[in-house]
Order: sequence, then structure tokens, then C-alpha cells
Amino acid sequence: MTTALITGSTAGIGAAFARRLAAQGHNLVLVARDTKRLAEQATELHDRHGIEAEVLAADLSTEEGIASVETRLGDRTHPVDLLVNNAGFGNKGRYLEVSMADELTMIKVHIEAVLRLTSAATESMRSRGRGGVVNVASVAAFVPRGTYGASKAWVVQFTQGAAKDLAGSGVRLMALCPGFVRTEFHERAGMGTDNIPGWLWLDADKLVAAALADLARGKTVSIPDPRYKALMGVVKLTPRGLLGGVSSRTGRKYGPQ
Repeated sequence: MTTALITGSTAGIGAAFARRLAAQGHNLVLVARDTKRLAEQATELHDRHGIEAEVLAADLSTEEGIASVETRLGDRTHPVDLLVNNAGFGNKGRYLEVSMADELTMIKVHIEAVLRLTSAATESMRSRGRGGVVNVASVAAFVPRGTYGASKAWVVQFTQGAAKDLAGSGVRLMALCPGFVRTEFHERAGMGTDNIPGWLWLDADKLVAAALADLARGKTVSIPDPRYKALMGVVKLTPRGLLGGVSSRTGRKYGPQ
């Protein structure tokens, strides 16, 4: 049985990855900040699917939290075969309305943690000649929308570059770029969602199934829904100057309220 480590495992996309992988018979290392929720999740997945579910409480906005997950990923006696870097959050407000401390925390979680955990995982995977990493980004990576979009753009570019450098090693890397998904993400950030059209919402479980299929196909970027693939196709054809204005207006309409 293989082992998958999932950050931000207790809610949303992370929880959907945990459910799907457990159902497929993978052992899990569940990483999040809330020890109680982690224990409840591990018990449920073990009892339902008969897999081993290890818990690791870690705050990836701290040096200690990142280091503890790095250590687990580097444990070659209990290797991790799949890493899902899913932990992340949003800040409510435009540029200069969000505190510098919150902006730097986002960079710590979305960029530094992703870089360090991916590196820790792939070093061990490369020595075994197999493994996979899914770095959860966002379709926001493709439009100019503040620190969140910029950090997710970094995730996409980093993942694609690392995948190219590790080609032929047996290690696959993929950036997952979902759109709006019904999770706790917006609630935690204090963002209203009533103004988001119903057709833009994605189901987390279907999203994960499509993402894992894309990883198996060897894709380095996954936009796992025809609606968002079509939207991103339009984005690619839109001049950057015009796109910035459209993105700003869309953000005010569909973003934090």
C-alpha cells in the first residue's frame, strides 16, 4: 500500500483528496492545524476504509510547522508516495487594505511551504524512482488579482519548471487549478459568496477525481472542468491591459464582500 500526505486535509479539497485516496486503499498522513479535527478525520477514514491514517498537527505559516512536515517527508523508512500541497487561505480586501503581516503569511504558506515540502518529497521520491506531487493552485493564477493570484501563479510556474527538471526520474508533478469550490475557504476569509453564479461552483469530490486522472496522464497543469477550461482559453486571448481591468471588476463583483 502506498502513502499519501495531504496538507490542509480536514476541509474542502484536502478532505476530498483524503476521502478519494482512502477509498482507493492508500494509507494517509493527514496534516492540518486542528488536532481534534485531524483525529476525528483519521478515525473515520480508518474505520470506513481500513487504511492507516497518521495525523500530523502543523501550522504551515510557522517555521516549526513547515520543518515538522519536511521531516516526515524525508523519512525513508516510512516513505510518502504522493504529496498533496493543499493548505492555503484567502485574505479579504484589496492591495493595501490587507496588513503586511497577513500578506507575508500568505507568501509563507503558498510559496515557501510549497517549495520546501515539494523539495523534501521529491528528493526522496527521485531516489526510489517513483512518486507524485499535486500542488493546489487556482485559476486565479492566470489573472492579475493581488497577492493571492500572484502566489498561485508562482505555484504553477514552479511546478511546471520542477516537472521539466525531473522528467524521466519517475516523479510526476502537477499544479491543480480549480475555480470556485464549495469549501470553508470563503467563510474563513470572511468573503461573501451569495453573488457568485451557481454555474461557477465546482464539486470538490468530482474535482479531485479529475485531478488524479490528470496526474496519471502525466499532465503538469490541471484545470479539471470544461467550464473553467473555456474561461481560461478566453483569458489567454485577452490583452493583459484589458485583462487587468476585467479582473479587477470581476473581483469586486464575485470576490470578498
